[in-house]
Amino acid sequence: MTKTKEDILRMIDEAGVRYIRLCFTDILGQIKGMSITRSEIEQVMDEGQGFDGSSVEGFARIEESDLMAMPDPRTFRIIPWEIAGERVAMMFCDITYPDGKPYSGDPRWALKRNLQKLDDKGWTCFIGPELEYFYFENDNEPITIDKAGYFDYGTVDIGTQVRKRTVNALEAIDVTVECSHHEVAHSQHEIDLKYQEALVMGDFAQIYKFIVKEIALEHGLYATFMPKPIFGQNGSGMHCHISLFEGDKNLFFDKKGDYNLSELGRQFTAGVLKHIKEFTLITNQWVNSYKRLVPGYEAPVYISWGRRNRSSMIRVPMYRVGKEKATRIELRSPDPAANPYLTFAMLLAAGMKGIEKKYELTAPIEENIFGMTAEQKEKLDIETLPNSLENAIIEFENSELAKETLGEHIHAKLIENKKLEWDEYRIHVSKFENDKYLSML
Repeated sequence: MTKTKEDILRMIDEAGVRYIRLCFTDILGQIKGMSITRSEIEQVMDEGQGFDGSSVEGFARIEESDLMAMPDPRTFRIIPWEIAGERVAMMFCDITYPDGKPYSGDPRWALKRNLQKLDDKGWTCFIGPELEYFYFENDNEPITIDKAGYFDYGTVDIGTQVRKRTVNALEAIDVTVECSHHEVAHSQHEIDLKYQEALVMGDFAQIYKFIVKEIALEHGLYATFMPKPIFGQNGSGMHCHISLFEGDKNLFFDKKGDYNLSELGRQFTAGVLKHIKEFTLITNQWVNSYKRLVPGYEAPVYISWGRRNRSSMIRVPMYRVGKEKATRIELRSPDPAANPYLTFAMLLAAGMKGIEKKYELTAPIEENIFGMTAEQKEKLDIETLPNSLENAIIEFENSELAKETLGEHIHAKLIENKKLEWDEYRIHVSKFENDKYLSML
């Protein structure tokens, strides 16, 4: 719902809000921001809030550090609990130069720029992510708080109670939740948000992470979106459901098409499959992400698609009569530690490239790929995702699509940051190495 400045001022005064958080996101997906008081909000909404961007990851160089945070009124929300005894509101901001020009290092702008290409066609992109996470006793080590499994339910379980309170908090600020449940691994949970337009969902994903962590802390727990925190158990994913609409018409639906998927939907899917290796650094951006992307733990590593096959990277959920608008594709490889704005931008750009170039979609694979031999996979020409951060960097660095989609600034800064991370990991001597080698070598 569109909110005017007058609407926001009225809501602030009616709720007794004293502080307003101005939020934005760095290239790694971390929420940044600053707080202003009620007396400053009118001027900031008109002119923006200046800040030094030189110390924000992936942002400006020292000689270009003066930036402005311009609040987006549509994102205004009052946080549904008091912070240090005060009512606090929040808004997401677009980052600009002092002259008002969009800042090229702003992930939100990268998504908006790609969505404009859709808008020019009269199309709308809808995305619904499934973000999984863990509750632990603290942030020092992964001590679980339950031994439950998939869809287990216990009203007295602390994790269930905290998850319910999180859902209530999200609903209180108009972030619509479809369902929530315990996931496969011990202490692992999932809250599914109702699909929204891509930019709205980028903001919602960030709000979701913030709310999940804050509610957990209130109950003496630590919530983490780390992709693979526990050895031998499933990691956390962020399956992304995506569809394109023209008005009320779902462009992915065709009653006569195979799988009820239209030719445009097939081309979009083919685009994602063709380019996924190039942007795996975006969907899985941490060293730890590649501990999840291994066969046997549900996370897909094979570049393929199907309907019932959950070992495929893209799934086309089955069509239900009367639910044409629900036709979509589900990309299963991203993890919840990704930057949602950049993830959605790359997913959209790859699909649109498939439409633009009229890519042919390969045949679906419904067999369990995890159980296939190397010869069977080679015969079916099944490729795999990058198996390490290093290999993902190489694919991303050579990708013209990634550079075009995200802009040279974000493309270069992300490569620079991730090469440093890989080097730190590469030279680190781990407990595994000492336990295995110290006494025998």
